[in-house]
Amino acid sequence: MVQNSLNSSWTKGRLCPGYASSQSPLWNVDPCTHRRPELAACLMGTSVHRRRLPSAFPVLDEALQPIHNDVFEANLRNSQACQERYIEYMKKVKKGGGENAVKRHTQRNKKMLVTDRLRMLFDDGYYFELSPFAGMGLPYGDIPSAGCLTGIGKINGLWCVFIANDATVSGGTAYPITVKKQLRAQDVAIQNRLPCVYLVDSGGAFLPLQSEIFPDKNQGGRTFYNEAIMSAMKIPQVAVVCGSCTAGGAYIPTMAEETVMVHRIGTIFLGGPPLVKAATGEEVSPENLGGATLHAEVSGCVDHFASVEKEAYETTRNMISTLNFELPEEDEAGVEEPLHSVEELMGLAPQDYDHSLEVKLILSRLTDGSKFQEFKARYGTTLVTGFARIGGHQVGIVASNGALTHNASLKGSHFVQLCDQRDIPLIFLQNTVPTPERTLSQTQAETNTNRLKAQGSMMSAVACASVPKITIVIGGCHGAESYAMCGRSFDPNFLFLWPNARVSLVAPGHSAALAQEEEDVEKINKRLEKESSAFFSSGRLWDDGVILPQDTRKVLSDCLKIIKQQEYQLSKEKIRTPLLRM
Repeated sequence: MVQNSLNSSWTKGRLCPGYASSQSPLWNVDPCTHRRPELAACLMGTSVHRRRLPSAFPVLDEALQPIHNDVFEANLRNSQACQERYIEYMKKVKKGGGENAVKRHTQRNKKMLVTDRLRMLFDDGYYFELSPFAGMGLPYGDIPSAGCLTGIGKINGLWCVFIANDATVSGGTAYPITVKKQLRAQDVAIQNRLPCVYLVDSGGAFLPLQSEIFPDKNQGGRTFYNEAIMSAMKIPQVAVVCGSCTAGGAYIPTMAEETVMVHRIGTIFLGGPPLVKAATGEEVSPENLGGATLHAEVSGCVDHFASVEKEAYETTRNMISTLNFELPEEDEAGVEEPLHSVEELMGLAPQDYDHSLEVKLILSRLTDGSKFQEFKARYGTTLVTGFARIGGHQVGIVASNGALTHNASLKGSHFVQLCDQRDIPLIFLQNTVPTPERTLSQTQAETNTNRLKAQGSMMSAVACASVPKITIVIGGCHGAESYAMCGRSFDPNFLFLWPNARVSLVAPGHSAALAQEEEDVEKINKRLEKESSAFFSSGRLWDDGVILPQDTRKVLSDCLKIIKQQEYQLSKEKIRTPLLRM
């Protein structure tokens, strides 16, 4: 992934507005400097003022019709039930480790709650949380928010990834899902070149599950590998030590580029006072063994000393302000709202594949001004492709509108390559068929073979496209068609689920192809009903979170802003040795 981020033609072109390939026209080269003017301006650190081509996209006139009422009402009832479950889950994870753990954390340990810390750190207290339901419904129990909060927020106008331990959940102990969530947040930072802030308050690994935390490639040690790689990529990282940093957790702040530590509540050591006493018989306080005074004045492990937590977050905001970014003035005045209410998306979210309405009804409630320039409108109509703007950002949209047929796959492959050629980010709206097409005749076999080849072509186009990709699962995510529609394994920058979404090899009620005996079919269907749920998926971090349909436009707009930010970094792309401490 790191290498892909470095070599991406989209990254090069976006990171430097003047970047051009060797095929750039010679007439645009300055005869004195032998550079293109835009490239020279970029290298000198001056801004290049550009104006996007005006939109002439046609309006999608997709008002709801009486013929839609029955399906719309059924979908709406299902969406309301899913939303109630969403709210219930959200209330549960907001409680953290429970009332007693919260009291112990705030009253005895004199620490701020992780949500209060984040509100103090980010502009206007706003942040966009990723995978809040991670850790729920796991075999080893519920781990609210996987024991750490991750997401993206603005500090002094700059989007930053955050990874913040919640010490009310088992004292900040790291479970396998905790490690997975931290690594996913680092992947987001790497893929989108976002500064990363670590709020460390961790008690180390949960030892009974150490075999799932320590040894493998994408487990505990990968966090530190990523820190080194991110530093080499010139992706800034800062850390706030606002609690325990024990054992492996001690390496996170010491490998960050800049670290602030809070007096009396922050500690860094490989083994705490009990281990020292067991080994040497000596009694020592946590502060004397690894407190802020020691590390700021003696060891040099931290760069800034904070007397209280509030001072630590002010210092962190100041550290972020030293980063070499030149942000443009934000102007959202010219962004058009859709002609139709986003609230109507609740009734357009299909309760199952048979309740899917025309996907253009959804598009007209997501795009700016409900405008959409369709591509190959009369060919492969079970896949809708075209150009639009969301939050002022130009995007290419690939939306499921039925089975991914041979013609639809060829159309999708063509459109994805076209967007890659033009450096236009891709939005995938995924609602795939519940089960693969069965082969019952020679004619059907030939049709399926041709479809298979075309779907393989589309998969290759999606996998090799170097532009950013965002996937929203609006219905079903089943079988091989989900890969062609940029599922999780195809590495989209972000992937979100609507609460009604289903994620499984085949949809519940369609398992006859997997088993012969009626008893087995019933057993598999019962399991699919549970395991295909959006909340089951999000609990295992197969996505970046469950979002409500009516919030989709804002989420997409924020994600596009986040992805675009990398082009405003003035110092980048220079590979050098990671920053090392004394």
